[in-house]
Amino acid sequence: MIKNAYFLNLKNKLSDNFGWSCFQLGVFCLPSSALISYLFLLVALIGGNLKRRHLYLRDYWNYPLVCVTFLMIIGCFHSYTGWLAWLGLFNWLPFFWCFWGLQPYLLTPERRKKCASWLVLGSVPVLITGFGQLWFGWEGPWQIFDGLIIWFISPGGEPLGRLSGLFDYANITAAWLSGVWPFCLASVLNPFIVGRNRAISCALLIAFVSAMILTDSRNAWGSIFLGLPLVFGSASWSWLIPLMLIFLFPVIIAVLPVFDFGIQQIARSIVPESIWMRLNDMQYADTRPFEATRIGQWKIGLNLIVEKPWLGWGAAAFSILYPLRTGLSHGHSHNLPLELAISHGLLVSLLINIFVFSLLFISYFHRIFKNLNSQENIIVDRAWWTSILILICFHATDIPLFDSRINILGWILLIGLRCMIYNSKSYNCISKI
Repeated sequence: MIKNAYFLNLKNKLSDNFGWSCFQLGVFCLPSSALISYLFLLVALIGGNLKRRHLYLRDYWNYPLVCVTFLMIIGCFHSYTGWLAWLGLFNWLPFFWCFWGLQPYLLTPERRKKCASWLVLGSVPVLITGFGQLWFGWEGPWQIFDGLIIWFISPGGEPLGRLSGLFDYANITAAWLSGVWPFCLASVLNPFIVGRNRAISCALLIAFVSAMILTDSRNAWGSIFLGLPLVFGSASWSWLIPLMLIFLFPVIIAVLPVFDFGIQQIARSIVPESIWMRLNDMQYADTRPFEATRIGQWKIGLNLIVEKPWLGWGAAAFSILYPLRTGLSHGHSHNLPLELAISHGLLVSLLINIFVFSLLFISYFHRIFKNLNSQENIIVDRAWWTSILILICFHATDIPLFDSRINILGWILLIGLRCMIYNSKSYNCISKI
């Protein structure tokens, strides 16, 4: 266990208004401009690290990240992809530092709640540009501050007909909105955004859910149903889960081929065609080769792991080797644990997965299950926990992490989980700061 000196150093940093202000600005700007956001977060990161850098190795949560760092660097010397392997380290190593250096800004429930507010409000430009591109044909690039911020907006969405907003692709937009929307729901239950105005929180919730549906992402649709019972809490499950099952039952019948044809046709007359066709990929059934499917890509990925299991092939290896073996092209394997094992070896993948899931489970039992604080704070922490679970689920079938904004969002959420694990006495020491 970390001694009291650690928390006293955190307490001193919590009073650093400049660092806290930079952190808030960085979070708010994150979806709109990665460059501006990173500049603010870098200042906050330096401030959050300086006065307690000598305590780094006293926090056992840093140990797996140190091990992974060494393994990744060693792997680069034996990589198949050369300089790309070294470049790929920037997807990981700077964020390992962030995990330590940004903790002071998320230590208390009040600060996590403020961060959640800025994530929601910072997402408003994503919503506005997304609706504008679909409904009004808005087209970029748009520039402000003499090109410091450039928004590339595709008319009609990217791909066409799917809401993408400020992001390059609809699936990335879906990951961002899905990772933030539980905070909108939490604010409807106990308002904490824009002066505790529930009407604004409701409007934001409707906008988020509508945009998630319009991304045409199956992961985003699933995130809506996953998030509802988790944010509401177990007290609501007796009525909420049966209600959700009733709503989902015709969708299940319309999608799965195991039901009687007549019953399935009735269900398909109820469920919009765009939904049930998207869920079972009928439009691709006759045109997509097996190697282009998720299962086909995972099979190729597993073969690559078997061939080079310990240190991996190097970052971006899948995007190089997959076309050579299939004649098809794709940038990643659509599964983050698999991608880590391909690029950096099985041990790296195992360590990072144990690290993430340990944070998830231990924070649940330290914070969510025990209900240590007020009802309002526990709802925000439930939403926080739900958000990171949703992003974990996204990375089981896709890898939006390669967009740097999704990457830092995920690490901010992981940092929040780490801060939930601090014992209740430590919370009491700083709860009034």
